[in-house]
Amino acid sequence: MKKMMVVVAGVIMAAGMTGAHAADIDAGKAKYESTCLSCHGAEGKGQAIFPPVTGQDAAYVTEKLEQYRAGEQVGQHTALMAPHARTLSDEDIANVAAYIEAEFN
Repeated sequence: MKKMMVVVAGVIMAAGMTGAHAADIDAGKAKYESTCLSCHGAEGKGQAIFPPVTGQDAAYVTEKLEQYRAGEQVGQHTALMAPHARTLSDEDIANVAAYIEAEFN
């Protein structure tokens, strides 16, 4: 019985910790508006040479932003994206990715 209670307590703690790290869509919106909006637009449709972010899920956005931040060559616009991505923390990336998925899908 004691062993079972320890396991249950561990599961409850793990579930609580996961929730504490959940993405904040409102914070993602604020970061999008201050960092992404001027190129990708208010509706995420992109403009001129800047591609749309509509239809992208959070996992894809996260992966791309992490690649840009790491200085990896992602595509023809890496030189434009990398400086912006370098300013983003892991939390910023999670928040922006969640906002893009929620708002533009």
